[in-house]
Amino acid sequence: MALQTSLFSSKYLQEEEALSQECKELICSLPKEKGWIFSHIYKYEGFWYSARHLQGVIACQKYFLAQESDIFLVTTPKSGTTWLKAIMFTLVNRKRYPVKENHPLLNNNPHNLVPFLELEYMDNQQPDLSLSSSPRLFATHFPYFLMPNSVHDSACKIVYLCRNPKDNLVSLWHFAKKLKLQATAIHSLEEAFDMFCSGLSPCGPFWDHVLDYWNESKKNNRILFLKYEDMKEEPAVHLRRLAEFLGYPFSADEEETGMVGEILKLCSFDNLSNLDINKTDKKAYGMENKSFFRRGEVGDWKNHLSTEMTRKIDKITEQKFSEVGLVL
Repeated sequence: MALQTSLFSSKYLQEEEALSQECKELICSLPKEKGWIFSHIYKYEGFWYSARHLQGVIACQKYFLAQESDIFLVTTPKSGTTWLKAIMFTLVNRKRYPVKENHPLLNNNPHNLVPFLELEYMDNQQPDLSLSSSPRLFATHFPYFLMPNSVHDSACKIVYLCRNPKDNLVSLWHFAKKLKLQATAIHSLEEAFDMFCSGLSPCGPFWDHVLDYWNESKKNNRILFLKYEDMKEEPAVHLRRLAEFLGYPFSADEEETGMVGEILKLCSFDNLSNLDINKTDKKAYGMENKSFFRRGEVGDWKNHLSTEMTRKIDKITEQKFSEVGLVL
């Protein structure tokens, strides 16, 4: 995959004024609720999007043509996307970009190396994706059933990363506070909690998004379902598992020379968050790169959620997942 150099401007952080006429007409017919970052989110096919994001989703559904070798990283927002983008880019491109040399991650935010597919289509129905050589790496927040038809009809591979909903909520709230554009957007953690539990989160409901991929992964060997907590606990084990799934297994020589550890060190939260490009630059989607890094820990929800909040969100999670055997 060639180095992705196209950058999004702050247009991503605009709202209805930048919409096409077609999208303006569509959102007028959709259920609308208060947003987290933008003033409103809109319900499309059962999931909630900002107006700008929705425009990209619809155009991508219509025009994106998948290639057999494409690789997709799918998450709900704030589920460890930045970390796994870095890992997957480094893993797949380790022959082209040796880890110990001047690696692209040292001078690029992971979001500029692995673009969000639907955001490529946000302002352009025919974006130039030619800079990406095979295999192309994309990230997305698409629910599985809303993926472009060409993805469903191809042999491309999908990696789904999910996170404990309590940590997901807390991370999403902090992120929204940093980027909130309208005075009417979300404020308190209590408000964020109530909205999240009601399914009113970006690309949510969270539980429906996760369940969609969990169920599909049980019958579709093109989908690898990963948990953020498992990867944090045993990163080397799951990096090897990821490498095998993607068709880039580690050779005996690579194992002997410590390639697994080198990739994990390069892509670690501490290393990435302390790079100059991620402390001072403002490139990824027009946002400050540092906004994509906060703590990257498991269990930070304990510092924010009350006992009552914890009990409520755990009950929802059990109700949603117990019958399918998924534990988060």
